[in-house]
Amino acid sequence: MLEIFYLTKYLILQSFGIVVAVLFCAVLLFGILYKLHSKKTAIILSLIFFGVFLFLFAPKVLPKNIEYPFALKTYGPADGPAIPFKNIMTFFKNFDKMEKVDDIARDPNDIPPPIVRAESARVKINITAREVISEMSPGVIMPYWTFDGKVPGPFLRVREGDTVELTLKNDPSSINPHNIDLHAVTGPGGGAVVTNVMPGESKTLSFKALNPGLYIYHCAHPNVAAHMAHGMYGLILVEPKEGLPKVDKEFYAVQGEFYTASDMGDKGLQVFDAKKMLDGHPEYIVFNGRTKGTVGNMSAKVGDKVRIYFGNGGVNLVSSFHVIGEIFDKVYPEGAIGSEPHKNVQSTIVPAGGATMVEFGLEVPGNYILVDHALSRLDRGAWGTIKVEGAENKEIFDGVAGSAGNSGH
Repeated sequence: MLEIFYLTKYLILQSFGIVVAVLFCAVLLFGILYKLHSKKTAIILSLIFFGVFLFLFAPKVLPKNIEYPFALKTYGPADGPAIPFKNIMTFFKNFDKMEKVDDIARDPNDIPPPIVRAESARVKINITAREVISEMSPGVIMPYWTFDGKVPGPFLRVREGDTVELTLKNDPSSINPHNIDLHAVTGPGGGAVVTNVMPGESKTLSFKALNPGLYIYHCAHPNVAAHMAHGMYGLILVEPKEGLPKVDKEFYAVQGEFYTASDMGDKGLQVFDAKKMLDGHPEYIVFNGRTKGTVGNMSAKVGDKVRIYFGNGGVNLVSSFHVIGEIFDKVYPEGAIGSEPHKNVQSTIVPAGGATMVEFGLEVPGNYILVDHALSRLDRGAWGTIKVEGAENKEIFDGVAGSAGNSGH
């Protein structure tokens, strides 16, 4: 019943409250006119008032095309980011049957090993678009649209020159159509135009990985931003033919924004707010799909060389990626491979729909915090930690640690 309460609070009241208000005004107007004029005049003028309202406003709020939020006007190639009312009702009708995921966050260690073959190959990849329910934070229940049931989707790793055969299936339990646009693809829509799949359908895309680099992939079914704001993004690495320099640890993290009608921290099932998305005002900004999605699950040792594959699923904000207490020895700006990496970088810009690779050595033990250095976003969830164990090196760093949880910023 809690789900129905949130539907009532954020959908029914907002969408139809104005109708109730107009009816109240009509009754009030009738009472005033009845006292000042005849009953007949009061009825006629009240009906005219209500008729003008219906003529001007009702087409935007009454079936058959009711959406949430209603009457939202946009000028993109799609109808707009508002969720069709029938989809919302289907969601609540099927809520008890939908898959509940204990932890939506993809493990940042979940990365395929480096490619060791010296020749091109035909690589087959299968991905399932799946709509699930999980927690953004304890008690905050979120409807997620995912690739393979986690946020971000699986880390895809291929080699320059490979031919990739990717099959996208839309799980029969899904309510919405989906597709996949890979920024590593040369071709219309990055593959999206040939992978549109309704629930229960599957389609296959074949492409040649021409350009080495680290690329975002995402759902691009209209409305693209709405699908991405539900968690439909991931990274694909096209390794150069000669491979990447060897490192001891690799981690995978993608920043994303979530737009809910209720305020940050409000408990219960959340309703997507397309107006907040258009305005660029997310309630949550997180790594790997939820608050603390990359906290407590990354570890390394002193002496290790670390590489982080970091993406920004957006859909609105630019990320200023930084690791507190470390300097990036190398940055592959915007995920580019082939040009000379930047060296000795403190923070690196990752645009919405972009990615980067950073490498650094670990000289001192401790907890190292990953952040978007637009630091108010930490309060919305954009942070993670790497726990580094090993011998101290007081020549490099010497001091008494402060209270637990002190980031140093």
